[in-house]
Amino acid sequence: MDNRLLIAGVVARRPETRTTPAGIPVTRFTLQHQSQRLEAGLLRRVELKLQVVACGPQLEAVAAGLQEGEQVKIGGFLSRADHRSDEAKLVLHAERIERLQP
Repeated sequence: MDNRLLIAGVVARRPETRTTPAGIPVTRFTLQHQSQRLEAGLLRRVELKLQVVACGPQLEAVAAGLQEGEQVKIGGFLSRADHRSDEAKLVLHAERIERLQP
């Protein structure tokens, strides 16, 4: 079973890239998502901001060039933001980033 999460939204904060001590580029940015979903027979508005982490040179090439306001679709998986903390804050680890046409 493929547990990949797919979510579309707008780049809400400009990507920032840093390199780990192992030499792996890690790009982070914020995705803003808005949609409407049917839940229990009622239309529900969904709004959220989610931190996105893109690791490796292939994803850095795409993620680092993103601009605020650009529409994207991201495939990946959710993980805790900090494995040393018990806090339940989540981040989306991107495995694929696709630019969407406006």
